Amino acid sequence: MLQGLLKVFFYAILAYIIFQLIRFYQAIKKGMKSPRPSKKLSGIMVKDEICNTYLPKEDAIKEIYQGKEYYFCSKECQQKFLESKK
Repeated sequence: MLQGLLKVFFYAILAYIIFQLIRFYQAIKKGMKSPRPSKKLSGIMVKDEICNTYLPKEDAIKEIYQGKEYYFCSKECQQKFLESKK
């Protein structure tokens, strides 16, 4: 009885190992692709005039005030800037 259970257990483990090996080789065959960035960053950093932090230009909130461009990290900083210019 015990030998029968050990045989079943052994074959179950063997089947699991074979299944994992097949999955591994299929992944290699398909070629594992590395994740790529979702957007291309220009590398240009801009300064927030209120909190003095730098952030990527693509992520910044832009405000044109008296013909000059200003960049902000958040709407709150943008509002503080506009209130200080009144």
